[in-house]
Amino acid sequence: MEALTSKKLRAPAAADYVGLAESTLAKMRWRGDGPPYSKAGPRIVVYDIADLDAWLSQGKRTSTSDTGEAA
Repeated sequence: MEALTSKKLRAPAAADYVGLAESTLAKMRWRGDGPPYSKAGPRIVVYDIADLDAWLSQGKRTSTSDTGEAA
């Protein structure tokens, strides 16, 4: 039942949630390097909060020299 309780955010709210400009999030969708998203209509983009949290977690680092790659 996870899918039924999962909160979705439209693109402007999702951009605020992750701390990016909406245009940056749109460019990331175009390039394919942003968080997963769904289309709820021809011009409606929505993001699952769990996906946004997982995407943000991928960027965690412990120092400025940490590249995020496994040693």
